[in-house]
Order: sequence, then C-alpha cells, then structure tokens
Amino acid sequence: MEIKSAAFVTSLPRYGAFPGRGLPQIAVAGRSNVGKSSLINSLCRVRNLAKTSSTPGKTRLINVFLINNSFHLIDLPGYGYARVSRKEQESWGHMMEEYFDQADPLRLVLHLVDIRHAPSAGDRQMNAFLYGHGLPFAVAATKADKLSRAQRGKMMPVLARDLAVQPWEIITYSSHTGEGRDKLLTRIAQGLDEPVE
Repeated sequence: MEIKSAAFVTSLPRYGAFPGRGLPQIAVAGRSNVGKSSLINSLCRVRNLAKTSSTPGKTRLINVFLINNSFHLIDLPGYGYARVSRKEQESWGHMMEEYFDQADPLRLVLHLVDIRHAPSAGDRQMNAFLYGHGLPFAVAATKADKLSRAQRGKMMPVLARDLAVQPWEIITYSSHTGEGRDKLLTRIAQGLDEPVE
C-alpha cells in the first residue's frame, strides 16, 4: 500500500457528522505522549499533518484525516494523562466510548504502546476493551529507535504477555527512522480489504 495523498479534514469535540463520513475508518489509539501524531506524520510522509507536542495530552479532540481520498484515519485523544481534572478525564472517556459505539465502518484500530515500558493500566484497559468489543486491532510498539536490539528482545515478550498477542504480531515502529512503516501500511491495507461483518 502506498499513501499518495493525506489531508486534515476536521477536529471534533464529539464524534458526529463530518465531510465524507461513511468511508472506511482506521483509528489510532494510545496513551498520551506515545507518539500518535508523529506516527501519523511519518506514515503519511507529511510534516505537521498531525500536530505534535512534547507536552502530553496535546490531542484532546478527535482528529480526522482523509487518506488517498478513500479512507479516514482517526486520531483519538490520548488516555492516561494525569495532569488533567477527573472531569476532563471522564469527558475523554465518554468521547472515546461514543466514537467506538458510532464509528462506521471501523476496519482497524492501531493500538500504540511505548516499547520502552511495560503496558500501563490504560494500555491494558484499551486492550481489554478492544478484545471485549470484538474490534480488529494491531499493536504498534512506538519509539523503537530508542532501544537496542537486546533491549527490544527483553521488552517484546512483556508487551505480548500483557496485551494477549503473539510477539510476532507486534509491529515495532520508529517515526524517526521509518522502521515498521511498510509493515504497518500492509496491515492497514489488510484491514481495509477485510469484509465488514
């Protein structure tokens, strides 16, 4: 799969109508500061398509991108950022629930986790939610360039165990070097080709 065009469509405080809604969707989920925006930019090879920040909790809206004029990439708000009020955390939770309840047709969720750390409670909750709702998903371990091959070898079984997937199913990804980009694009293509049940 090749991404030939990528454009920002809109930001939504709540999931609802937007231009082009009805096209297949690929959602990107992960905790705050896991590198969702950087991954989207490197995947699409468009600098600043998704706004990046060194401050966790930057993405507080549902951001919609149109890819190849044929599907939407949905950047969901990061979870697990402690420096916001409980009310705001609950608001994010409701936003996510609304999205997953109403997204149509959702073909794949890219669940991003930081390869440097064991999955957080939020990561495990997201994993359980995806399994519990029967949603197709792929785990991408971001920031792969930050670890040596030996360190990765130690972390992959931990990620696989905590997220109930096989180690070979996890796609190691680096927005800095581009490692994993082709594999992730292949997985997205597979998701888009799979028939909707």
